[in-house]
Amino acid sequence: MSRSDKEKAPTPPEQHADESSPNNDDATKPSDDDDDDDTHPETDPTAQEALAIAQAMASADASYIPSPSLLASDDPLPLLSQVDGPSLQTFSNKPSVYQAKSVPISLRSKFDVPIHVSAGGSVVEYEISTETYDIAFGVTAEREEGITHVKETTRVDSHVEPVTGKFLVGSVPCALVFSFDNEYSWFREKRVTYKITVTPPREENVVKGRRLRAKKALEVVRKERGEVEDKYQTAAGKRAELEDEIFKLEKELVEKKKSLEVVKTEEAWLEKRRGVRDEQIKLLTKRLEKGWEDEKSEA
Repeated sequence: MSRSDKEKAPTPPEQHADESSPNNDDATKPSDDDDDDDTHPETDPTAQEALAIAQAMASADASYIPSPSLLASDDPLPLLSQVDGPSLQTFSNKPSVYQAKSVPISLRSKFDVPIHVSAGGSVVEYEISTETYDIAFGVTAEREEGITHVKETTRVDSHVEPVTGKFLVGSVPCALVFSFDNEYSWFREKRVTYKITVTPPREENVVKGRRLRAKKALEVVRKERGEVEDKYQTAAGKRAELEDEIFKLEKELVEKKKSLEVVKTEEAWLEKRRGVRDEQIKLLTKRLEKGWEDEKSEA
């Protein structure tokens, strides 16, 4: 999906001087005087559009960045799945069509048509119309990184003529939401008819795209691998430092425990000795204050 808010089809590139169309069957062989002729036949518009789509896809794939959740995942396969894109064994570029007629949208309400797109480079075309009255219409692309406004929601005169648009989906997976907004109307129900066509890319564009995405993903992964390695070395160094400190502390703890046992033994002995001394002090004091028992009996 282009980051532009405009809903335009890819603009065909300007024709280069060395581009030309295949010769017609009745074309005459050029004479020597035609060597310097700069004129060229008109390029096929379909081929121009296909080339523009291929170039837009290449640009989107060349700027591919894996989503944060994929980079944070412990499983390596989801990233590979996004890079690979659709499997060529089951791939089909047959368009998918989503359509409905006269869908009622009540007053003060809104109607959304969500479409999941998984193939980058898909071309989306839409045509909407309403009966009798206008409606507000917009398109958004929702991805993990955020929401892109493909077409800002504005009131359109879809009752006068159909509203059409065409755009390329670059980054996938992506949920396109086509919004029909009648919340501004207090009195009228609207009836909407829509047709949305999603045309997958050509197989050759899928092949080129996965290679471009793989190169960009490899750049990102290698860069993060270097950053992870630096952080790993720092963490490993810190771990070794802490383990050494713990070893020293554990050794010191053993010595402290030994010292503790010595102190406990001494404390117990001193406690006992203190009790002996307290008893001796008590008895001596009593003798000095009240005399000796044997002295009283003699008296």
